[in-house]
Formats: sequence, structure tokens, C-alpha cells
Amino acid sequence: MSLVQDERSQDERSTRARSSLTGLSVGDAFGDQFFILANRGVSAETGVPPAPWAWSDDTEMACSVVDVLNRFGQINQDALAAAFAGRFDAGRGYGVGAAELLARVRDGAPWRRAAGELFGGRGSYGNGAAMRVAPLGAYFSDDLDLAAEQAVLSAEVTHAHAEGIAGAVAVAVAAAAAAAHRGEPLAPADLIETALERTTMGEYVQRGLQNSLWLLERSPREAARELGNGSRVSAQDTVPFALWAAATMLDDYEAAVRACALVGGDTDTTAAIVGGVIGAHRGADAVPAGWLAAREPLPGWLPGE
Repeated sequence: MSLVQDERSQDERSTRARSSLTGLSVGDAFGDQFFILANRGVSAETGVPPAPWAWSDDTEMACSVVDVLNRFGQINQDALAAAFAGRFDAGRGYGVGAAELLARVRDGAPWRRAAGELFGGRGSYGNGAAMRVAPLGAYFSDDLDLAAEQAVLSAEVTHAHAEGIAGAVAVAVAAAAAAAHRGEPLAPADLIETALERTTMGEYVQRGLQNSLWLLERSPREAARELGNGSRVSAQDTVPFALWAAATMLDDYEAAVRACALVGGDTDTTAAIVGGVIGAHRGADAVPAGWLAAREPLPGWLPGE
């Protein structure tokens, strides 16, 4: 049974999720341009890469999350696994573990077994569950506990390790809180502490979020030096900085996304997380119009495209 019974509530949730997805996808596409050799001279602080901006696996998977929420009103894990596997496009920059997992699921392996067998049976603690989940948080912004519970379900499809799940919970709750305070001020510490309160697993993700609270007055480079920039592609070295950037620049989409490109590392993923949280808070209008026009269109199978 769907968690969403009222049609108007469903429409409102879908609209909030779509605003977050817009922010996520443009952030992802902008950040991804800095991996392209031809763009090595583009300034992360002031430059604009030439259009079009292709998005990566972050957006492809986030679109599937939104699609499943719109169809079921909640995370149906089997449907989400099928969507991830069926739409898997190796050209979108998936990590080795994700590519192996989704190929196995597409070939008929049960997703839970395949996810649990990754990395010698430890499961993935990568940042993939976190990079795609902000629209889910926006969708459930009226219930932060439910946002956390649904984030766990969305993460488990690909991530069996506690750190990977923790990263998704932290981002989803941050996006939910941001959306719940749309049009209202939200102190950076309050946003991070709200996420931390509901991130009950993942020792290293929790530690990174706690450390970020001591860095709220620092520059992006200083914060990334302490928290990581996603270069290890793990939840614990990606999520703390991304939420630091979103929290400290919640009313300035461009500055927050540029900060992700400025510090390097997994720039598409940190920018996707940041963009998704700020899009949840300020709506799609937070995204510069020129940037949205430069972003490759979202996939045609997503309703509304």
C-alpha cells in the first residue's frame, strides 16, 4: 500500500522532489565538466564550461528514485533495483562496483544477494546511495523520520555497508529539512545537526558530520582538507563536505556548486548532493537559467520530460 493516499499531497511531494532533482542534475552536470580535459582551463570560481553539459550516473539513478516514488508513493526496493539495472548505461561513469552489481541484477541475480557480495562480502560504502537521494528527502519533507527510513530502503538496493547507508540517510534528512524550511532561514549548524541526529549508523560518516560543525566559518578548501572531497569515492569522504557546502551556502546555489568544483575530487557527486539539497530548499528557480539550459535534457522516460 502506498504511504501517500491524498492526490494533492502526492502532487506536492512530487513537485518538491522534482525541484531537488533539477538542482541535483545541474550540479552533477556542472561538476562533471571538470573531468573533461578540454575544460582544464575553465575557472571553477568564475568560468562556465561550454554547453551542452552531460549528466552522469548520479542523475540517471536519481531519476529512477523519483520515478519509483511517483509510481508507488514510497521506495519499492524490487522496482528500484529493476529500474537501476534496466536503465544502466555504462557510458554515464558508473563505478566498478556499481557496474558489476547492476550487470548481475540485469542478468537475474537477486539484488540483495548481489549487493551483499560486493567487495568480498562487506558491501559497498561508496557514495552512490548518497548522490541520488536528495529528491527522496524533499519528497518526504513533512516527516524527517520517514525520510530517514525510506533513505535506508533506497540505499540497501546497492549498498549493504553501514557507511554507504549512513551517507544516504544524512543527505536525505538534510534535503528533507531544507525543503521543510523552504522560504525560511535555516542555520548551517541546525541543518547538519538534524541530519546527524537521524544518522544512527556509519561511524565514519557520523564523525565527519560532527567535525563539519567545527568548520562552518572556514573556506571550502579548508573544509575539504579536513573532511575530504570525495576523491576516495566513499560516503565518509564525500557526504560531510557536501553537507557542509550545502549548509553554509544554502541560499546561494551557484556559490555552493562552484565550491565543489573548486576543491576537486568527485566533483560531480559532491555538486549533485549540494545541488539537490539547495534545490529542495529554494526550488528550481535557485538554479541559474543559463546553467539549466546548458544541462543535457533529463531522460525521456521520466514523466514530464
